[in-house]
Amino acid sequence: MKQVNKVNVLEKISSEMREVLCVQKENAIPISPDSDNSTIRLAYIEERKYWNLHGPQMMKTIHEKVMTAYGEIETRIYYPNSETSAVIFYLHGGGFIVGNLDTHDRIMRLLAHYSGCNVIGIDYTLSPESKFPQAIEETVDICRHFHQHAADYHLNMQSIGFAGDSAGAMLAIASGLWLRDRGIDCGKVQGILLYYGLYGLQDSASRRLYGGEWDGLTGPDIAMYQNAYLASDDDKESPYYCIFNNDLSQKMPACFIASAEFDPLIDDSIALYRTLSEHQQPCRYQMYPGTLHAFLHYSRMMESADQALRDGAIYFREQLQLAL
Repeated sequence: MKQVNKVNVLEKISSEMREVLCVQKENAIPISPDSDNSTIRLAYIEERKYWNLHGPQMMKTIHEKVMTAYGEIETRIYYPNSETSAVIFYLHGGGFIVGNLDTHDRIMRLLAHYSGCNVIGIDYTLSPESKFPQAIEETVDICRHFHQHAADYHLNMQSIGFAGDSAGAMLAIASGLWLRDRGIDCGKVQGILLYYGLYGLQDSASRRLYGGEWDGLTGPDIAMYQNAYLASDDDKESPYYCIFNNDLSQKMPACFIASAEFDPLIDDSIALYRTLSEHQQPCRYQMYPGTLHAFLHYSRMMESADQALRDGAIYFREQLQLAL
């Protein structure tokens, strides 16, 4: 069905967001409509190389394969300094079907740099090869591994957090809820940093108004990502996919909820923030004006992207201080 009544967001975005789109257009990698997932993933990895250059230097990084119930999963541990600090587990975006540790390397480096915390990136198995809730269960298994072997990696797993962008934000909050609901001890979840996530709405005003070829989030695009991730139509109602079907009224970790102004998914973030606020659960909402979905990648050119990561890091540090 042809999409009509859309807002012309390209006339409204910020100058720095417009500049990014120009660079993207100049360096676009052509992909045919019938390309397979392997081709799409390789193109995404190649396209993101430019945006991942010149991230903050870490004291060290470690690549570690962790055994889960589904097999070995690659992780990357960022050590910004010599301190044994809290740990933030990062789940990358990409609609559940693309992305890896390299495509989000700069994001994780900046988060480690600004927070002073160790960041552990998780290269969860992509969809449609894996289906819900495999990526969540892999994440939980990895949290357990590092909790059990914290001393071996010089990590403070008494205080942890989750963070993610887009589909990764969904996985971040779902993983935190999974630990809470099952009473799994992987350390105290002090905060969850959520960047322009989808949290289970099936329709919204923002989905009707925004989304196009510029962000790859038309209605059919979103449906395609959802269908790749979910094993059945019933999974749409799971409290670990439709987060609003979970109990958000108690024992919630503090949530930093960041959104992009012209994102078709912004209503998911607004609904999550209003739900948590209504029930006096700790949270903070920040909308970044003039931005599109996925703007976090573009910190080489966008001050707002750098600021969004800095804001999330500051929020997490505040939660650590409150816990003392």
